[in-house]
Formats: sequence, structure tokens, C-alpha cells
Amino acid sequence: MIEQLERNVWPDAGPDATSLVRRCTGLRRKPLAEFTVEDLRVMLEQEIGVPALLPRAVRVLLDDPLAAGDRYPGDLLSSVLQLPDSAWSDLRAERNRLASVLAELVARPPVSGPDLDPRDPDRRLRDDIVRFLGR
Repeated sequence: MIEQLERNVWPDAGPDATSLVRRCTGLRRKPLAEFTVEDLRVMLEQEIGVPALLPRAVRVLLDDPLAAGDRYPGDLLSSVLQLPDSAWSDLRAERNRLASVLAELVARPPVSGPDLDPRDPDRRLRDDIVRFLGR
């Protein structure tokens, strides 16, 4: 659990809390081994528990760069790519492995028209990948 790792227990979300606050508070108490792709996406998008969750997200993305939570193919990757460079300070090897996989992904020409490939990142995600590779 993130709360145990960080030694920081958040109070229960009050009745006026947003669904996102309630969800994140609950996820901080969830065993890490039970996190889904969507759980990883939500927490990383909010930059909560990044040191504990980013390595897990990278392992998922190395197997499936366009792993999908509840939004769209590549939503976990999109959340990871939006993290600040400082999130990678202790994960250089993992960042390099992910960069290799992503470089292969964007090296393929995008497919358009009726033959769209669900394994092809959309233009916005492709642009985010290229920025990540350039950093």
C-alpha cells in the first residue's frame, strides 16, 4: 500500500469530497499487487505514489505500450509521459528500456483510413512519445 510505503496516512475523504479524491484515497490503501492498469493511470495522472507506481507502470508498458485503462488504448502511457523528468531520477534503466520500446512503436508509419491499427498510437500520443524520446 502506498500509505505504508510513504508512511503517510491520509484521512478518510469527507462526504463533500469529489469522486476522484475518494478514489485516490482508496487507492492509497489498496495492495499494490492488486492495482489494475486503470488504477495506475489514475494515480500517476494525479502524481500520487509515483515512486511506487511508475516501475509497475513501466513493466506493463514494456509488454503492451498501448495498455488501456478505462479511457482509450495508450491512456496509461499518456499518463506516464506527462510525468516530470524528476520522476525518472531513480529509474534511468527503466526509462531507457521504455524509450527503446517507444522508439520502435513510432518508427512504424501510422496507418490511416478504414484499416486503422488498434496498436498504432494516435497523433497526440505519438507527439508525446516523440517529446519523451527527445528529453
